[in-house]
Amino acid sequence: MNIESLKLFCLVVDEGSISQAARLSFVSQPAVTRQINQLENIYGTLLFDRTEGKMTLTETGKLLYPFAKTIVYDFNRSKEVIQQATGKSNASLRIGATFTIGEYLLPQLLGGFKKQKPEIKVTLTIKNTPGVLDDLSNDIIDLALVEGLVENADFVIEKFAKDELILICSPDHDWGETIAIEELANERMIWREATSGTRLIVENMLRAYGVLEKIESYMEIGSTQAIKSTVEAGLGISILSRLTVGKELEQGYLREVKIEGVQLTRNLWLVNKKQRFKKKAVTEFLEFIHDQNPIHKNI
Repeated sequence: MNIESLKLFCLVVDEGSISQAARLSFVSQPAVTRQINQLENIYGTLLFDRTEGKMTLTETGKLLYPFAKTIVYDFNRSKEVIQQATGKSNASLRIGATFTIGEYLLPQLLGGFKKQKPEIKVTLTIKNTPGVLDDLSNDIIDLALVEGLVENADFVIEKFAKDELILICSPDHDWGETIAIEELANERMIWREATSGTRLIVENMLRAYGVLEKIESYMEIGSTQAIKSTVEAGLGISILSRLTVGKELEQGYLREVKIEGVQLTRNLWLVNKKQRFKKKAVTEFLEFIHDQNPIHKNI
């Protein structure tokens, strides 16, 4: 048995197909199948049920998977540690972020980090909160920056910034500078998708004030930019991160309206896994974030 067999086994499980695992590994499908067959011969049991053209884990495959993930992870980490010790490592940092952070906050932060550490290759993946945390769990990324709730004992979680959620409307809306929260029920609310961290926070707030159930007219759009354009066109209202609408407010394309007695702020979270050995690039980025000390700012 070699480590490559376990890597491909895990990849087939994670991706759900041999073809996808082959594409991501830059090998042929028969090569992946051979590695899986070798593992099955070593363990003396089938790891996948291949009936009706589908690949599903057998019970023994389910037992092997967590062991295989641990072995592959420890092997990769051992290579990184040795390469760091011998000065042969190609420094890399894989960051995952939610849409608001990845599109509006991280570009500036990463620009500053790259000026200090130009030798580190940084890759950024942007997904919703569950997707980013799944990538962190599966070691696809080294660090996660999210605005949604994080409940996982295997993660190290810390606040790294604050953000404010604000009510926006089109410039020609008949609202004044301030409204009562009950007035939201008479408007068409433009939501992000149901798994959005921003939406969950806003829904919880509206539910607490007894308004959420009264909102009957709404539209769901999976893009912050599309929501801003929709609101600008007068097709509804929305509650978004101040980070995402600063430019439009300044240029007069959107207008902020205060809600009486309501100030909606949230923490932004930096998440990484509990590890005995941290990648040097991860440590350096964490130090950079701490040096920036944005937690005391409303960005």
